[in-house]
Amino acid sequence: MASISPGPRLVVLDGYTSNPGDLDGEPLARLGQLTVHDRTPPELVASRIAQADLVLTNKTRIGAADLEAAPALRGLCMLSTGHDVVDGAAAAARGLPLCNVPEYGTMSVAQAVFALLLELTNHTGALAASVRQGRWSAGPDFCYWDQPLVELAGQTLGVVGMGRIGAVVSRIAEAFGMRVLSHRRTPDPASVHLDQLLQESDVVSLHCPLTAETHGLIDAERLQRMKPGALLINTGRGALINEADLAAALATGQLGGAGLDVLSLEPPRPDHPLLSAPNCLITPHVAWATRAARQRLIAVSACNVAALLAGRPIHVVNGV
Repeated sequence: MASISPGPRLVVLDGYTSNPGDLDGEPLARLGQLTVHDRTPPELVASRIAQADLVLTNKTRIGAADLEAAPALRGLCMLSTGHDVVDGAAAAARGLPLCNVPEYGTMSVAQAVFALLLELTNHTGALAASVRQGRWSAGPDFCYWDQPLVELAGQTLGVVGMGRIGAVVSRIAEAFGMRVLSHRRTPDPASVHLDQLLQESDVVSLHCPLTAETHGLIDAERLQRMKPGALLINTGRGALINEADLAAALATGQLGGAGLDVLSLEPPRPDHPLLSAPNCLITPHVAWATRAARQRLIAVSACNVAALLAGRPIHVVNGV
């Protein structure tokens, strides 16, 4: 009797953040022998993918040496849009497609932009915490606030990067009655120069990809060009900002506040300068992580895996 093939070997290197247990993993599980590791340290990457037909990763790096240790590999799939953690050129040299998930969290990230912005302007969380601590009950007045409450209508939002997320953020801002300026890398009549955007915006929100050109895009010089007291939001990539320069601008009051969902090193060291900077809100890279967005991520990833195994890969980002 002929043996029945158990199916392709699929390995997820860091599945915990995408699915800590609240989602149905069946779309991937039905495609082959699925092994899911919550996390994979660098020294275990090669051994864990050595027998794999296909590997999925989010933030775990896969280098050329790791790929060499996996002779059966047929392709790689990102559990993310970004794909810089995989050596795409080394994969391409072996004819291995690298596929990403181009869109899954657009609305969730745009929502997070305004969660950060509204906390910086309305201080809802801080005020609610003070009420729980008894301050309102003990106070002499029917209301109180410690920092100015800012109306967004009439303010100018500068959006740096007008991809899917930047476009949605712009539409939401307009619904708040904000004026929107945008800067994009490709020529566009609606785009303004970055210097003009920084000088005229009350709020700047970063949505550009991290490249050699955008690394450290917002540094001391560009922070000085922003309006005194302006706000900076970053839900893109941490390294878009020179973080020491931002901490200094917040400490001197040159900048009114910052709302960040990303840092250049994640998790940050305890002595990271922005962790103690004034008027700096930091969330732990969760703008993408709504349940709806993660379910879409799993669904599209399963489509990527199925297409790759069928020999018709989609969403290929390394030119194979």
